[in-house]
Amino acid sequence: MTAMTDLPRPLTGLKVLDFSTTIAGPHCSRLLADMGADVIKVESPEGDLMRSRPVMRGGASSMFGQLNAGKRSIVLDLKQPAAIATVKKLVATVDIVLENYRPGVMKRLGLDYPELAKINPKLVYCAISGYGQTGPGAGRPAYAPVVHASTGYDMAHLSQQNGRERPDNCAIFVADYASGAYALGGILAAIHQRHLTGRGQMVDVSMFETLIGMLPTEINRSQFDFEMPARPMYGPIEAADGYVMLATASERTFQDMAAAAGHKEWLTDPRFEKYADRRMNWGPMVDELEKWSKKLSVKEVVAALEKHGVPCSPYMTLTEALKDPQVAHRGSMCLIEDSGGTYNSPAPPFRFSGSPLKSGPHVPELGENTDQVLAEAGIPPK
Repeated sequence: MTAMTDLPRPLTGLKVLDFSTTIAGPHCSRLLADMGADVIKVESPEGDLMRSRPVMRGGASSMFGQLNAGKRSIVLDLKQPAAIATVKKLVATVDIVLENYRPGVMKRLGLDYPELAKINPKLVYCAISGYGQTGPGAGRPAYAPVVHASTGYDMAHLSQQNGRERPDNCAIFVADYASGAYALGGILAAIHQRHLTGRGQMVDVSMFETLIGMLPTEINRSQFDFEMPARPMYGPIEAADGYVMLATASERTFQDMAAAAGHKEWLTDPRFEKYADRRMNWGPMVDELEKWSKKLSVKEVVAALEKHGVPCSPYMTLTEALKDPQVAHRGSMCLIEDSGGTYNSPAPPFRFSGSPLKSGPHVPELGENTDQVLAEAGIPPK
């Protein structure tokens, strides 16, 4: 029997020319690399901006490493005609091009999809941008925090925070990581279609549309001319020494919560008996629940809820979360290495029963693989 480690990874044999920088594109290409694709990261002589972002150790950025482990780095100055000519030669040898420049940049360089498809008709070309490649807003500059604001994402969050009037600061870039994941899905779909048609195509990923698609309740509220009842908000439930999150999204979990708290009379309370009633009386229901939970420790509340199958968790710091035995069991973190040493990085959140994944372990130095990649493509050294 063939051992799992002897099998090829899912994307073995695919080659990617990756022009993307910062987060969304590199997140996508890191996943491609983890699944076995040969990802060639094209960097300017100054290098990807993320190479200077903390945490810095010995001149190496752990943030850059997390996003770029397992790739090869080449340096090309795209302001120079010779570099453009080199890119066009490389394009003939790859399956996928990925970029997240502002729309129009690659066209000005002569490296947009229509031009590159002339060289390689089988090419799958993915462009990630703030607002998509076409339309009146296509040229707007965008980073994730701007997209969070422009989609209504931040205001939707604010509307559920009682007593708050100012939107929250943005430090976790949901739009970047979600767009990178959507780009991965689009690329793989285009690769599959290439098997059917023999031709590649362009995949146009909009961060704006990515985040709009993550607001289903708000989307539906915005288009119907009647007042919808307040939606349940899953917030902290106070215990004697901290807080617990629990979710009662179904009749069964509500029934289980009532049993865990020792209050089965809630099941026939007209305020809570039906889902529609609970929506209208969510605050009073939380008040009743906290009369029970405040008498117990967080550990005791969680134990009671879990005994009855109620989805719940203490509020954890990331450091605490990474100590969960499930992390070690799943291999949720992997060891990667750069010039500053070794450290842990998230592994892909999916597993395959018939092929391995390999995260990293090596993070390339700027331009480390330039000569090697060009030689493989038959391009003479400079």
